[in-house]
Amino acid sequence: MEMNDNNLKLFAEFPPVPTSAWEEQIRADLKGADYEKKLIWKTDEGFPVRPYYRVEDLQGLEYLDSLPGEFPFTRGNKTTNNRWIVRQDLYVDNLEEANRIALDALQRGADDIGFRVKEVTTHKQIQQLLNGIDLQKTGIHFISSRSYPLTLELFIYETGNRGLDGKNIHGSMNFDPISYLLLHGNFYMSKDSNFDEAEYLVNTIQKRLPLFKVFTVNGHLFGNAGANVVQELAFSMASANEYLAGMKEKGFSVDAISPKILFSFGIGSSYFLEIAKLRAARLLWSAIVDQYHPEKEDSRKMFIHSTSLLWNKSIYDPYVNMLRTTTEGMAAAVGNADSISILPFDIAYKKPDDFSNHIARNQQLILREEAYIDKIVDPSAGSYFIENLTHSIAHHSWKLFLEIESKGGMIESIKQNFIQEEIEKSRQKKNMDIAQRKVIMIGTNQYPNSKDAMLSAIEKPAPETDENATSPYKKITPYRGAMLFERIRLATEQFVNKGNKKPSVFLLTVGNLAMRKARATFTSNFFGCAGFDIHEEAGFDTPEDGINAALASDCEIIMICSSDEEYGAMAAGIASALKKASPDRIVGVAGYPKEILDSLKEAGVDEFIHVRSNVPEILMRFQKKIGIF
Repeated sequence: MEMNDNNLKLFAEFPPVPTSAWEEQIRADLKGADYEKKLIWKTDEGFPVRPYYRVEDLQGLEYLDSLPGEFPFTRGNKTTNNRWIVRQDLYVDNLEEANRIALDALQRGADDIGFRVKEVTTHKQIQQLLNGIDLQKTGIHFISSRSYPLTLELFIYETGNRGLDGKNIHGSMNFDPISYLLLHGNFYMSKDSNFDEAEYLVNTIQKRLPLFKVFTVNGHLFGNAGANVVQELAFSMASANEYLAGMKEKGFSVDAISPKILFSFGIGSSYFLEIAKLRAARLLWSAIVDQYHPEKEDSRKMFIHSTSLLWNKSIYDPYVNMLRTTTEGMAAAVGNADSISILPFDIAYKKPDDFSNHIARNQQLILREEAYIDKIVDPSAGSYFIENLTHSIAHHSWKLFLEIESKGGMIESIKQNFIQEEIEKSRQKKNMDIAQRKVIMIGTNQYPNSKDAMLSAIEKPAPETDENATSPYKKITPYRGAMLFERIRLATEQFVNKGNKKPSVFLLTVGNLAMRKARATFTSNFFGCAGFDIHEEAGFDTPEDGINAALASDCEIIMICSSDEEYGAMAAGIASALKKASPDRIVGVAGYPKEILDSLKEAGVDEFIHVRSNVPEILMRFQKKIGIF
């Protein structure tokens, strides 16, 4: 940042503080604690994030000299505002209902609409789907189809039937054979036939619908399968590069193909990482396209559609999903996405209704019309933190992209199962982090509402037929991080619905006031994740009082909550007395007193719960002992 005379006069009042002085003060405040463990964030993507950044950390970042709308487009494609397209994707197969919802959405603020057209095979059907929609104002995005050439023909026929000029119509086809390969373990027919279809689509759209996108790189599918941010970017870049190279072999120039690609990136809960991801994506894509020597500057630009990830959405405490999607939508907007879809909060367990669609749409409208985020071009520019995140994500994604290219490209890497195995590694780590609550999912693995009952609210989806039941390559499977915890909760609900008593936990709190309260809270959250009832009293003056109250309750589980120091004096006696009086009760200890574990087990302690516990694994053991499984 350049300083003018006024800046210098202002900052003269504040003498500069060198980084060494900051570091010295930080280490003094840590009082001997490990700097790395306390303050350095180790991301899933494999790079460290420091607790603070200063102006010198911007040195060497060459793209900082560019303006919005200039190569390498890190700062976005727009030069006067940051207005994005509010897109509403409809997950409805019924044509009449989809048309009704679309018209309502357009009247209430949506700009573009995404339709599922798997069952649309006639002009009458697409006419019914698009009835009343102004195709010259509203972008139409076909997000699923059994035959994109057929869908395109039907759409073009409808535009001609209305006497419309195709040059003014925009939208996209979700044509992405690489994603199909990953989801189904094989091509729909073959790689060659897919690129033949792509040739037809490009030629037809160039002539009839020049503003339409042909290819959609579904980066969000990687995120929903468990990939981290670096993997999502690298795999998306490799997929798009595969399309560029494949179409070049068909005789198309990069100027003909690059503008026909739409990138659909997922947006998750890591707010600053997601902002930086979109900025890094444009930087990487401009570098890749530049290697094809385009004649048009616009060919180096990337069109980014952002959609909320399903991966972090939950069934229980579902309104928390609204909070998640709000931060996701804001991250996409600040990251200069060209269009955004926000998922309805209830999509994890049912088809969205008018209310959830309305809320999802209004979240974007508030960000755009009330928060005025669209009024500022590249609002995160100059942030020492975000600029460094952008650089780190781009660097690591580029490294992984080059590794894929060294294996022969995206399709060859899929055939070698490299992509699938890399996603699986990330998926396993994410699952373990959720299980051990290193990653918090509010209402699911931490701070649950044990009164929630969702079993009756879940709509069972119709099973989809997989055309390639036996496949030569490994598949990736979209999933949600909350699913294992949800299965545990649902098992408890099913157990109760069969006429059984709802499992309950008695908190036997005794001893040190601060520790017993802390461990009681920890235990309540722990068992709340399984939907168990929690019975807690103010605390007991003596172990005998706690034992008598616990035995008088009808709780199947009794958890001793105190301090490690006091466990040595009384936990074994409490456990022994409980087991002697009521052998069928399950007795547990909140904590992990290593020195006396064996003696506590001998006294009758069945389980220990603590901050390093694999929560679902232990909860399922409790459920098994109760008879739920």
